[in-house]
Amino acid sequence: MPMHQPSWRREALTNSGGQVLDLETAVKDGILGGGGGGGGITGGGVDKVDLKRMIEELDLSDDVPTVFICPISLEPMMDPVTLCTGQTYERRNILKWFSLGHNTCPTTMQELWDDTVTPNRTLYHLIHTWFSQKYLQVKKRSEDVQGRALEILDTLKRVKGQARVQALRELKQVVSAHASAKKAVADNGGFGLISSLLGPFTSHAVGSEAVAILVNLTLDSETKGNLMQPAKVSLVIDMLNEGTVETKVNCTRLIEILMEGKDFRSEVVSSMSLLVGLLRLIKDKRYPHGVLAGLSLLKTICSHKQVRSLVVSVGSVSQLVELLPSLNLDCLEMALYILDVLSTLPEGKTALKDYPQTIPNAVKLLMRVSEVCTQYALSILWAVCNLAPQECASIAVENGLAAKLLLVIQSGCNSSLKQRAAELLKLCSLNYTETTFMSKCKLTRTIQ
Repeated sequence: MPMHQPSWRREALTNSGGQVLDLETAVKDGILGGGGGGGGITGGGVDKVDLKRMIEELDLSDDVPTVFICPISLEPMMDPVTLCTGQTYERRNILKWFSLGHNTCPTTMQELWDDTVTPNRTLYHLIHTWFSQKYLQVKKRSEDVQGRALEILDTLKRVKGQARVQALRELKQVVSAHASAKKAVADNGGFGLISSLLGPFTSHAVGSEAVAILVNLTLDSETKGNLMQPAKVSLVIDMLNEGTVETKVNCTRLIEILMEGKDFRSEVVSSMSLLVGLLRLIKDKRYPHGVLAGLSLLKTICSHKQVRSLVVSVGSVSQLVELLPSLNLDCLEMALYILDVLSTLPEGKTALKDYPQTIPNAVKLLMRVSEVCTQYALSILWAVCNLAPQECASIAVENGLAAKLLLVIQSGCNSSLKQRAAELLKLCSLNYTETTFMSKCKLTRTIQ
């Protein structure tokens, strides 16, 4: 059980100026609310706020002085009590300790000569005052941020050109950093105002900042419907093709957000320009976060059957297969998922079969990364080999597929995966004599 060794009476506290103080000095000088400073704070109405509520609402983590932390739970104390050893604990924690049959002090492990627990009023006052100060600071900061967000929204109604870009940039910074600013924008018509700035005559400078704000907000269905207007979607697609990498990532995120709406129409993403821009983003290995965002959107697009043929027609199959060896796990699983979905289309199977690296790259992934990757790679190989058994099965075996399939069958993978591996192994064996095929199953050059 984790313990704080020093007693609260010996702990040092540090004020905002960096001066180290002991507990008695903190009380005397009012640093923690023991003097006139405490009266001013509590006079502001924080007395009405429950200590438990303040502790729950404040995200302070390491900022809380250790003297306020219960050595048993490592959480701030709300009802501190002191034992005869001088150690202080949260009441419910120490009583639970006693209920387990212990007759010792959890920190010092001394046997208790008196099991009385004494409320520590001074420490309680210090805890309450310290959290009250923090609570008021956070509350005031939140009100200031909300006020600034509203000021910027008002400015956006009046300005144009570079002044509009600057206002949007500042609003983006405020919204991305403060939840209270997001709420202020949502509650005061910000969604409609920002989305109205997107249109056929919007500059990319304005559009990129507006999109960057929108992806940081929880958009309502009305706003999503408004953003799916052809002119707005066209602007977003243009920026996906021509903007900075950050703008491209934000555009992919916005389109994916729109696709989550129940009123989404698949024709919104039935755009050759969108898919070409998306593949260009995915291929740019300099920006891993762009690759991840692009694959995530392409995966979502492929969930719409109406668009899959178009995805194949822009050359996505060969480009994704080529990328497989260089992708990290998250990206790899998404890329394989997309290829697996596209392999259900006749043109998708053909594209996979015709690209020379499909079989070698897929075979290498079997039993190398994760069971999910093995599952998708095996499904892709089955689709290709089943399409052209004479041609593709032989190529797969020469690339070590037979031995890899035996590994799958003998592994702890799920039964359906083993069954598919057995079926593919049988398909591959048709081109060989029994003796020759057995030699192909040896682990000579497959696990490299």
